[in-house]
Amino acid sequence: MIKSLKFALVFLLIITSVHAQEWSLMPMPKEISRGDGKFRIGSDGLQVTIEGNYHSRLDANASWFLKRLSSRTTIPFLPKQGKGIRLKVNRKAIVRLGENESYSIKVLAESIEVESPTDLGAKHALETLLQLVEIDETGYYIPSVSIADSPRFPWRGLMIDVGRHFMPVEVIKRNIDAMSVAKLNVLHLHLSEDQGFRIESKTFPKLHQLGSNGEYFTQEQVKEIVSYADIRGIRVVPEFDMPGHTTAWMVGHPELAAAPGPYEIEKYFGVFGPTMNPANASTYKFLGKFFKEMTRLFPDEYVHIGGDENNGKQWDANLQIQVFMKKNGIKDNHELQAYFNGRLLKILEKNGKKMMGWDEIFQPNLPKSIVIHSWRGRKYMDDSARKGYNSVLSNGYYIDLSHNAYKHYMVDPLPDTTSLTSDEQKRILGGEAPIWAELVTAENADSRIWPRTAAIAERLWSQNPASDYNEMYRRLFEVSKHLEQAGARHISNREPMMRRLANTNSIEALMVIANVAEPVEGYRRHGSQKYTTYNPLSRFVDITLPDAPDAIKFRMLLNDYFLHKNDAIYMELSEMLSVWEKNHNLVESTIRSNFNLKEVEVLSINLSFLASTTNMLLKMYHNSKTISAYDVNSFSSIVVSLSKPVAEMELPLADDAKLILALMYEKGMVK
Repeated sequence: MIKSLKFALVFLLIITSVHAQEWSLMPMPKEISRGDGKFRIGSDGLQVTIEGNYHSRLDANASWFLKRLSSRTTIPFLPKQGKGIRLKVNRKAIVRLGENESYSIKVLAESIEVESPTDLGAKHALETLLQLVEIDETGYYIPSVSIADSPRFPWRGLMIDVGRHFMPVEVIKRNIDAMSVAKLNVLHLHLSEDQGFRIESKTFPKLHQLGSNGEYFTQEQVKEIVSYADIRGIRVVPEFDMPGHTTAWMVGHPELAAAPGPYEIEKYFGVFGPTMNPANASTYKFLGKFFKEMTRLFPDEYVHIGGDENNGKQWDANLQIQVFMKKNGIKDNHELQAYFNGRLLKILEKNGKKMMGWDEIFQPNLPKSIVIHSWRGRKYMDDSARKGYNSVLSNGYYIDLSHNAYKHYMVDPLPDTTSLTSDEQKRILGGEAPIWAELVTAENADSRIWPRTAAIAERLWSQNPASDYNEMYRRLFEVSKHLEQAGARHISNREPMMRRLANTNSIEALMVIANVAEPVEGYRRHGSQKYTTYNPLSRFVDITLPDAPDAIKFRMLLNDYFLHKNDAIYMELSEMLSVWEKNHNLVESTIRSNFNLKEVEVLSINLSFLASTTNMLLKMYHNSKTISAYDVNSFSSIVVSLSKPVAEMELPLADDAKLILALMYEKGMVK
């Protein structure tokens, strides 16, 4: 027990390092300095003028900027009235990998000047200006400031899995808007899975007709998404996962499979046997026609072929494939998949596209134009870079696993400790945050993506060093408001879900629990029960957040207290704990009278006891009261018991109690 407490103390000391910051921006600009004065946003209005050669998307983004600013300030901005923001742009941008996205801002008392080589940079500048807006007793203003900014990495992505649970167009579009706020520039759509094929094919209509349960994007909707993303400066990279994860393909086209059908759409989650037959020439004829159609819908130069988690069972059992392998000198399934990828590469190149795939696709004989997408670890990304291949990191950014934002934030695609040479470092293109949709629906998708992905976006945009725990979360809470104003529903969808679950409008005490409990991390929730695509994902755990907001606020306050140890902070902490301690009495009758809420009863009781225990420990620490080692172990046992998952949720407050105990050891208060 003592060893674990000392480890907790080491963690505490890391997250409370001082990193003072005066700005509430995320991502942080490369260079920023405050000047004298304020640019007042008054009732006389505000206008944006654009000079130079630019794409019409900048007009759309300028209008969106003014609309959000007007809504926030309540000031109507009439055309051609008021002080001005002048955007100077040199040329029209092309939404592609490596396009210039830099910009500079000069805010003076009477004017704002933005300069950018392209309209993409000017668009980013407008997002920065919105985050700079402040309020005082006189009204709204932007402080005088000089900014020179450009992204650290050219590939800054969000991957949305629409295969396991479908996400309608409106969900995709509002998340594109949120991506624009965070300065992300790649939307990776995972369009096919064992559980669904999600795009209309006019060449092979059975793919979507039989493989989607009626939930798919029409080609017109795809064009709408691509066009909308282009306005926000975001590339759309499609993924068609193959040769595995292809059950939904085989429902309408069993001839593609390495084993005879019939097949049906998979309702469970995991790695399954159905796999395309790489020894059959008709497979490549089919894929040639398919990609000829699909590549016309997506203008981006890259197509993602997946390539992950092929268990090879159908290949091993197929005599034709075994004969084919022997005839062609292919000694194992890894080499067979490399053969498949090589054939697929030729199809993509014929259609003017470059290949991207998960790190299993890596083979040294593939051309250097491919992009390796690392999900198994930085090792695969670095190895690819050393051998001349570009790569993108997703390992450590899996936002579906319910890790807190700071854990993702501390993952760096190119840490200062890297052993890569300067040329090899240039091949690290950036990263993507994947939201795999086993436990995600259109209703809770936003709360599983935002605001945590904004923290990842900063690591992909901003220079090192990273902020400490408190500073990152302070800014993350601020950008969360901007994400909400841009249309994300990570905040607004939660209370309607709770009212429906509880069958009452009186949900305040229930939300107290929901704002301090978190879903279990990693893959533990998958192991708690057998989820299927038919689970509605509308339980209490689906309303909680990976970063429980009140738990985070308590941790931030506790960090400040450990640094400064004053009475005011102590009283604030004690009051929060008292609210949690008393909350079960307020919610007990509601829980017991509602079948849907009964699974939360133990969690509610645990929160009450854990808050009471933490309050006692905090009081002893504050008053420098000594405690016996026996009592410490007793308290530790209580905390461990109360920290156990209940209904797939856990209470991060248990870690705070452990931190207090660890500091009591450090301060010599344990006798």
